[in-house]
Amino acid sequence: MKQLFRLQGLPGINALKSWGRLGMILLATALLAACASPITAKVTSFNQWPADAAGATFSFIRPADNLNDLEQQAYEGYVQVQLEKIGLKRAAKGQVGRFQVDIVTGSTTRDRKYREAVYQDYYVYRPPYRDAAGNVFPGFWAPDPFGSRYVGDREVTRTLQVSNLRLRLLDSQGSTPGKPHAVFESRAVYEGDNEDLPDLVPYLVRAVFDGFPGQNGRVRTVKFDSKTGAMVSQ
Repeated sequence: MKQLFRLQGLPGINALKSWGRLGMILLATALLAACASPITAKVTSFNQWPADAAGATFSFIRPADNLNDLEQQAYEGYVQVQLEKIGLKRAAKGQVGRFQVDIVTGSTTRDRKYREAVYQDYYVYRPPYRDAAGNVFPGFWAPDPFGSRYVGDREVTRTLQVSNLRLRLLDSQGSTPGKPHAVFESRAVYEGDNEDLPDLVPYLVRAVFDGFPGQNGRVRTVKFDSKTGAMVSQ
């Protein structure tokens, strides 16, 4: 319920309008800032990357029930671009490369509780007044020119989308036939507003390969500009 009280000597109508315009500008600025929030991924990697990997071939591991999955093939395309940047090349069709690539993606949701400031809107009464020309203007209620007032905090529950990508590179060289050993493992996790997984995977893949192979066990935060896709920090 809005609280009403009387203040004397308040600014005139034009001043109130100016405050209102200022409030709208600040609100619009806040909304634009929210829309421009970066896409953030937390990345954890482990590796025993071989020194002789340059020029080696790679192929993708696919479950028998996933051989013709177009979505999975699109994700493999993103990974292939990054692998070629580090000097690997894809094995010929039907051939198994030295490095076998395992990609797993998924999404879920979780609730997070936090405290949120609460502000109360107030109205003030502008009494009748007479201008210099003798015109009389009636009194009226108007928004407080000083804006909303802080009245406390409340607990808010926000549902977050949690999307992740796990990437493993398995090396068949020096391994028991049919049992390649892991030389690189990484997991990138996005937590935030609802985003379609296919839209997020390109960012998660880039985050995984940023600074490849990276430091063992280090948790990194990688951010991308949501409009341009450019990496903005790590």
